[in-house]
Amino acid sequence: MARIGIFFGTNSGSTRKIAKQIKKRFDDDTMADPVNINKASVDDLLKYDYLILGTPTLGDGLLPGIEAECDEESWAEALEKFQGTSFAGKTVAFFGLGDQETYGHEFVDGLALIYEFFVDAGATIVGQWSTEGYSFSASQAVVDGKFVGLALDNDTQPDQTAERLDAWLAQIAPVFGLTVAA
Repeated sequence: MARIGIFFGTNSGSTRKIAKQIKKRFDDDTMADPVNINKASVDDLLKYDYLILGTPTLGDGLLPGIEAECDEESWAEALEKFQGTSFAGKTVAFFGLGDQETYGHEFVDGLALIYEFFVDAGATIVGQWSTEGYSFSASQAVVDGKFVGLALDNDTQPDQTAERLDAWLAQIAPVFGLTVAA
C-alpha cells in the first residue's frame, strides 16, 4: 500500500494537473494516485503517514468549494467535515496555485487556509518555499518570510512551473522517503 496520499481541490482542473505531475515524477509505488478532496473522507487522509495537499485560490482569497461559487464541494467543505480530527503524526506538504498579477493582494491565500487547518490539527509541515522570483503585494501564505508550501502561477509564470515543481519535490523527497525519477 502507498505511504503517501495526494489530495487536491480544483475549480478549473489546473490543480489536478499539478497533482498528476507530482505522481509521475516518482519512480516507485509509495505514492497513491491523486484524489479530488471532494471524493475523500477523513479516513482516506488518515491512512497515509505523508500527505501532499494542493489547492487553487479563488475570488477574494477563497478555497474552492460551494462558498467560492464552485459547482461542487471542495476544500471549504472538506475542512468543515474534518473539524476535530487530529493529524498528529502526519507529515504534510502543500502546493497552491494563484495569479500574482490579477490577485497580487491575496496571492495563494487559499494555501494559507489549508495550512492553518493542518497546523492546528497537529500535523508536521514541510516544504516551505522561497518568495523570490514572485511579484505580489500580499499573501497570507507567507510565514516567516517563506510560502507555507510551493506557490505556482500558471497564469503569469507558466514557464517556471516545471522547474519550481522539480526543485520543491527534490526538497521534500528525503523527508517523504522518495526517490525522484530521472
